[in-house]
Amino acid sequence: MTQTSDESDTPAPEIAACGTVCREGLTVYFDGSCALCSTEIRYYSARAGEALRFVDVADHAVTPEPDLPREAALKRLHVRQPDGTLLSGAQAFIAIWSQVPGWRWLARLASLPGVAWCLERAYRAFLPVRPALSRLARALGAKPMRQP
Repeated sequence: MTQTSDESDTPAPEIAACGTVCREGLTVYFDGSCALCSTEIRYYSARAGEALRFVDVADHAVTPEPDLPREAALKRLHVRQPDGTLLSGAQAFIAIWSQVPGWRWLARLASLPGVAWCLERAYRAFLPVRPALSRLARALGAKPMRQP
């Protein structure tokens, strides 16, 4: 199912059905009701092609995976690797960056000792202000994929 977007410069990503893990690439679980998150997902989708599959966990018609409750999936970015391993936070971003042309250098940088740890601390500091930043992004014209 394709989600529509009011942003004409970037197509909406193909949204995968839950219950299936993408065996060829990464499955990204994201909050489609967050304008900031949706903008970022559109960006990754436009650049990564088939390497990333997206699941909007804000869609109540979607049932997240058994080991990923909806509440947890809405609080942090999660990525499932083709082998079934579930990553979240900074590790999830690093996995995404490794698949996005132009961002692979950042994934390599994050593999240096201590960098992923610092990125995770920064992500944890970002999470409490994410709702305010999402409201700001919406006020500036960013569109969520799903109305909250």
